Amino acid sequence: MENKNELSSLDRRVDKLFDDMDFDEKVAQLVCYNQAAWSNDNLERDFPKGAGQVSFLAGEEMTDIRDVVKLQHHIQKRVIQLSPHRIPALFHVETLTGLKLPGTTTFPTGIAQAATFDPDCEEQMGEVIGQESQSVGATLAFSPVLDVSRDARFGRQGETFGEDPTVVSRMGVSLVTGIQKNCKTVSVAKHFLGYQAAEGGIHAAVANIPERLLREVYAKPFQAAISVGKLKGIMPCYSAINGEPVTGSKYFLADILRTQMGFKGIISSDYNGISEMFTRYHLGESLSETGRRALIAGVDQELPSMNVYRPELLKQYREEKDFDAALTAAVKRILRLKFELGLFEHPFAEATEANRQSFRRQSSIDVSRRVARESLVLIKNNGILPLSKQVKSIALVGCHADSIRSMFGGYTYMSTLEKHFGVANTMAGVKDVNSESISKRTKILYPGSNVEVENSKTEAFARKQEPEVTSLRGQIETEIPDSIVNYAYGFPYIGDDESYFDEALAAIKNSEIAIITVGGKYGTGSSASQGEGIDATDINLPKCQEDFITEAAKLNKPLIIVHFGGRPLSSDAADQYAAAILEAWNPAQCGSEVITDLLFGKFEPSGRMPVTTAYTAGQMPLYYNHPYGSSYHQDTGGAFSGYVDCPHEPRYFFGEGLAYTTFDYQDLNVEVGPKGTIHLACKVTNTGKREGTEIVQLFFQNKHASMVRPNIELLGWARVLLNPQQTKNVEFYVDPSQLAYLDDEMRWTLDRGEYQFSVGHSVKDLKLNEVVEVQRSRFITEQKRSFFAKVKISSVGMK
Repeated sequence: MENKNELSSLDRRVDKLFDDMDFDEKVAQLVCYNQAAWSNDNLERDFPKGAGQVSFLAGEEMTDIRDVVKLQHHIQKRVIQLSPHRIPALFHVETLTGLKLPGTTTFPTGIAQAATFDPDCEEQMGEVIGQESQSVGATLAFSPVLDVSRDARFGRQGETFGEDPTVVSRMGVSLVTGIQKNCKTVSVAKHFLGYQAAEGGIHAAVANIPERLLREVYAKPFQAAISVGKLKGIMPCYSAINGEPVTGSKYFLADILRTQMGFKGIISSDYNGISEMFTRYHLGESLSETGRRALIAGVDQELPSMNVYRPELLKQYREEKDFDAALTAAVKRILRLKFELGLFEHPFAEATEANRQSFRRQSSIDVSRRVARESLVLIKNNGILPLSKQVKSIALVGCHADSIRSMFGGYTYMSTLEKHFGVANTMAGVKDVNSESISKRTKILYPGSNVEVENSKTEAFARKQEPEVTSLRGQIETEIPDSIVNYAYGFPYIGDDESYFDEALAAIKNSEIAIITVGGKYGTGSSASQGEGIDATDINLPKCQEDFITEAAKLNKPLIIVHFGGRPLSSDAADQYAAAILEAWNPAQCGSEVITDLLFGKFEPSGRMPVTTAYTAGQMPLYYNHPYGSSYHQDTGGAFSGYVDCPHEPRYFFGEGLAYTTFDYQDLNVEVGPKGTIHLACKVTNTGKREGTEIVQLFFQNKHASMVRPNIELLGWARVLLNPQQTKNVEFYVDPSQLAYLDDEMRWTLDRGEYQFSVGHSVKDLKLNEVVEVQRSRFITEQKRSFFAKVKISSVGMK
């Protein structure tokens, strides 16, 4: 808790500085300077009184982190000089998978992080991000993504922690806590609110979300990050919800976010989010009117450049009471944050030898390796895995197998490389360096697709930037030097090109087993098949890959499928013909190492699916915690048990994932304490011959509610490491507020009545159930709700 005297002193500093500033200098705190190559910003011309924030996109265009540090010094020094009161700027950087800058530690994608079900590791990752952000002089870290994602068509699903609000809340709180632990870096969570529920699975489209669903599901992770993680920054989404753009919504940003949810930090717009209310949504009669609306709604700063929050546009509103109050609140929030971060005393990245050595420390790489290792999900295994190192020959097929680029997903530094080769940008708010020449050039597409062929220089450039990262091919060849690895390209990552099939099929024919790498290219730009602005109506493998698996199966060799990408694998051919399927996502700089180690049994698979996997996009949206009476719990009967052409059920269920051992559950005991806390305990035993980690998942069902409720909901989970034949006791403590929902008057309500609690391996594989009676109903304070169960694990002994 902040000391009251310190609080008072800080308030006085903020008030005094604010009162000394003129209107133009105050407005300067609302805007962002962007030095990227494509930007038209001129610091001297456009920001005569400084800037409140600086975009570090220019750093992404560099190839050496030391140059990025020098750039921060140069820009910050000039911003301070321009500011009449020598006010330093906040610097922001994208950090979804680590800093999106050269030479920093890179982590697996968000959906891979969620697959670990390891909040402790996530917090460690956040600490690395906070430390490296501080070292480069960045004060705002743009992560986590707290979007709940229920539609795999959406190209940015890979940025998220998946479909479950409890998982998103728990992992999000951990990442926020880690990033902000140094008290020098602020976590900016995005994209508030309901962004990935956009119609048609289309980026930045409108979303029509009922109020109850919006508050119970999509707002929950943000509330958890605010209440538990003490989140200090939020970015609104591009979407309009129920007819109102979030960026200009007083209801969403002031009434809900600040008043009801208790958020006190700063709100930074998404890139061009304010101006797009006028240009895309045709809201209002002028840009200045749009700016007024956003400021009154509560958007403190406009990114990435000064477009709407210009003194000459906003000056006409300065006598309005609402506008003046909004301007005052925004500027004071910004100044306060800068004082809290110590920016006035320490505005620069430290140009020291220790600073230069602070990137990619061994301890940081170890955290990245741990995230990657725990993120791998073994979906299928008929006993072929783990492989023996005595295997004489392996066929390794697919464009991903000999590429390091495929190890990295969207919002990594690696995903920005294509811009060096003239690929058209797909990121919102970011322009192409030379848009005219790009639009006029001849595009070469992968056959059967709209995706541009990857420039042949991309992989070489990637390897130059990441000399210590090896491809899966290189890693496997190193792991089994006495075996023959028959590599073949096989097929691209999109389209229907089958011209490379013969060579790849011959490689399989001449080998004992085959490892087939499949999936898309998750990145940024017109040569990617998924990512920001790269949505799809087909969530399955491209035709070339699906057909190849079918052809390879005719050779009667064991097929091991390894899938890369930001959305989960969905393949009829893989289901039917593969001996094993490994979901690898985009595992980052340690990816090849951990995949190889898992395939050859150096460690045990422990990842679990954080999303429900559909058979086809026609099932979207598909998620496990759907309401009673819907989806695959429709329960109305009829001539068909599902669709005419597809089951209602998913291909893979939420929480699924195999191990190299087996687990047994026993003795579920449930008790309700005097204050209503629900205590659950069970015993879990490793019944196999190998060490293994079980993810014990706790669910509940409200059996008789006053509103239609989800058929089942996750309360929490425990990662339980067990030696062969070892038993551990797993205890969960559930605050009763976690069972609450919004009643017909939109009050958070805990019902009296029956609740069923279940523990198990996944939502499909529940092992033990117990019904508990809650004796009385009550109303719950929103900000004081509990968001995930507490866990205690203790040893029992050997079986």
